Amino acid sequence: MKKLLHDIVRERRLVCDGAMGTQLMAAGLELGGCGEHWNLTHSERVLAIQKEYVDAGADCLITNTFGGSRTMLTRHGHGDEVRAINQASVRIAREAFSNKVGYVLGDVGPLGAILEPYGDMSQAEARSAYEEQCAALVEAGVDAIMIETQTSLDEIGIAIDAAKAAGAPSIIASLAYDLSADKSFYVTMMGVLPGQAAEFIQERGAHIVALNCGTGVDMAAAVKVVQLYRESCNLPTMGQPNAGLPVLEGGKAVYKQLPEEMAASVTDLLEAGGNIVGSCCGSTPAHTRAIRKMVDQFNATHQQKSASLVK
Repeated sequence: MKKLLHDIVRERRLVCDGAMGTQLMAAGLELGGCGEHWNLTHSERVLAIQKEYVDAGADCLITNTFGGSRTMLTRHGHGDEVRAINQASVRIAREAFSNKVGYVLGDVGPLGAILEPYGDMSQAEARSAYEEQCAALVEAGVDAIMIETQTSLDEIGIAIDAAKAAGAPSIIASLAYDLSADKSFYVTMMGVLPGQAAEFIQERGAHIVALNCGTGVDMAAAVKVVQLYRESCNLPTMGQPNAGLPVLEGGKAVYKQLPEEMAASVTDLLEAGGNIVGSCCGSTPAHTRAIRKMVDQFNATHQQKSASLVK
């Protein structure tokens, strides 16, 4: 029987996949289109992308459901297809692994609104949306629910509760940080610091605390955030930084960090306590392959050290 995700990562470090949105656009998704609906209409293209990540060495695949809540899908006219879209994504990820042992992470992104009393969305509406999506993903057999790109403790707390209610085997809670103007600290758009997040996530009952995306968040930044996480909780950690810092070209943010450049800081992240390493905006299967190489070297070294201690 396959071990739970939050148990296996305490034994060896794992590799997660990379960006999905940019890969979908490269495969033909129009700007502003609903990539999640492709799970139903262009499943072969989604499968091809995820197979590339598996071939590059990913132990974990994040389902193509970042905007898979009823709230987000309604904006594209697909609000009545929540269950079908989410469950198709799990089947596609499983097929991508084929006969390989891998972990499918059910992706749950933000609802795209600010909760009351600061915004217009009620907590009841947020709870309903998260519960519906999490239930569909767990029913389809995900190994974990991954709540990502969060910026407020209120919303991530509701999402964690929804994942628990659905019976998720493992729960990953990931926030998106921005580097402060004076470049001295990292904080979310809603003012949450890494240490605060780590304490909150552990107390709320999630199993893994993570970070992804954000302004100024590259692999070196992920090292610093993971260090802050480890100082504030004892949960395993996960880092999915961007492929370097973007530059503006033609009014668009372009990520130019080469795979080897990104992978250069992976060992630092692992030494800081990172248990799962993936990548976010601007990354490709080539970045995953470079990360895989560094994680394999780290795992091999630590296995040798453990064997020496046993002797």
